[in-house]
Amino acid sequence: MLRKRAAPVPLLAAGEGRRPPGPAEPDFRGSLVAGTRKESLEGQPTGFGERRPWPGTTPLPTMSLDIQCEDLSTSRWTELLPSMQHYGIIRLDDCGLTDAMCAKISSVLQDNLSLTELSLANNELRDSGVQMVLSSLQTPTCKIQKLSLQNCNITGASCKMIPALLRTKSTLTDLQLSDNHLGDEGVKLLCEGLMDPKCNLQRLELEYCEFTAASCEALSSVLKTKNSLQELTLNNNELGEAGVLLLCQGLMDPNCNLQVLKLEGCGVTPANCRNLSTVLQTKESLEELCLGENKIGDAGLAQLCQGILSPTCRLKILWLWECDITAEGCRALAQVLKGKACLKKLSLICNQLGDQGAELLCQALLDPACQLEELWLRTCGFTVASCPSFCTLLEKNRTLKELQLSTNALEDAGIELMSKGLLQSECPIQSLWLGDCELSDKCCGTLANILLSNHTLKELDLSNNRMGDPGIRMLVASLKQPACTLEQLVLFDIYWTEEVDNELRALKEIKPNLRITS
Repeated sequence: MLRKRAAPVPLLAAGEGRRPPGPAEPDFRGSLVAGTRKESLEGQPTGFGERRPWPGTTPLPTMSLDIQCEDLSTSRWTELLPSMQHYGIIRLDDCGLTDAMCAKISSVLQDNLSLTELSLANNELRDSGVQMVLSSLQTPTCKIQKLSLQNCNITGASCKMIPALLRTKSTLTDLQLSDNHLGDEGVKLLCEGLMDPKCNLQRLELEYCEFTAASCEALSSVLKTKNSLQELTLNNNELGEAGVLLLCQGLMDPNCNLQVLKLEGCGVTPANCRNLSTVLQTKESLEELCLGENKIGDAGLAQLCQGILSPTCRLKILWLWECDITAEGCRALAQVLKGKACLKKLSLICNQLGDQGAELLCQALLDPACQLEELWLRTCGFTVASCPSFCTLLEKNRTLKELQLSTNALEDAGIELMSKGLLQSECPIQSLWLGDCELSDKCCGTLANILLSNHTLKELDLSNNRMGDPGIRMLVASLKQPACTLEQLVLFDIYWTEEVDNELRALKEIKPNLRITS
């Protein structure tokens, strides 16, 4: 069976929701709209969704067919099939496709000479359907670069055909197989193809693929031999301490050029953090490390920080959500923030840091050497007592652009304390997340004042707070003004009357570029 996918976010007005990366909350940084269809001449996309381009690539005009979250009727499918041979980019995600439809898809793809990207994610294709699609992509004229078969209910049996594709298609640089039942045998077969000298894969995603440490020796060999591989996602597979150790051995090989490693929910232990620390000390190419949902604790974090502080470490992004970190761990992180100007993004979501942890982090962020741009601190056990520290941070820090403080008991009094920093003309914050912070109408006057005075703030999330008509009206009064430059206001799980709803819709007429999401 297919894994259940998140439903599209309902919209009050034009725009889309955005949620921080962390447990059970995907990061809606792209557009997710039910039943969308795009057929246009556009620049070469940066990936499936929003991704950064690889260095040295030049966007070229490409015809794209992009249909998401739409069950295709027989007539619609009959209409689309002939045209598919002309598109360079085809995305048919969550369209109710089945293995029975793959014979026709395969036939059409064989005649497509311009296809560079194919995404059939979230469709019940099964092994029989996927094998037909893979066969069509092996034609000599096919120049496929990006292929997504995520959540297509395939098993390791499909991996028997993937090595042939990797060997024959040196153009293929991006392969997504997440949310499939590949198992250890499937991953080992996949690695055989990855080891081929003709394979030039740069990005591989294997999240939720049901493999274990038994696959890690093969993956380690790939890391040692495949210097083209730059991004590897292994989230939510039971690798355990032994598996992660094997991966680290591959990562330390001089031939490995990996830039992004994602090991969230993989059973990484504090002992593994010593191995990862060595990797960080020796691997200058590694720029992003995701270790969320691993119980590394303060001891493991201290080991990691030793590696990050190495002069050769170039880490830019560090995700540590739900890692059993406390205020004690913030002492080691504070040294990293003070000593590594290269670190730009840090997530500590769902760690009980408490007010003491907030104080330690904020003090470190005031160091001139700190260049952090995004800090994610949702559900960290902060109270009103932490808000003076955040106020000082907002007053004096000049690099932090995004601050996530949702699901902390800051209360109205905390917002009042923080407002002094937010009202500073030099405050660099562009995105501020205050959802589920026990706020009420009482703080909306202060927030309304901030909206008028702070011209840097572009996104404000106030979701799941105890606000009603009086508070929303105060916000609307500021949002109407030309001086207000906010671009997105997120109000999930806040309830108001029909009268206020009409005022919000009228606001949309005045400010067509303002996105209000509820």
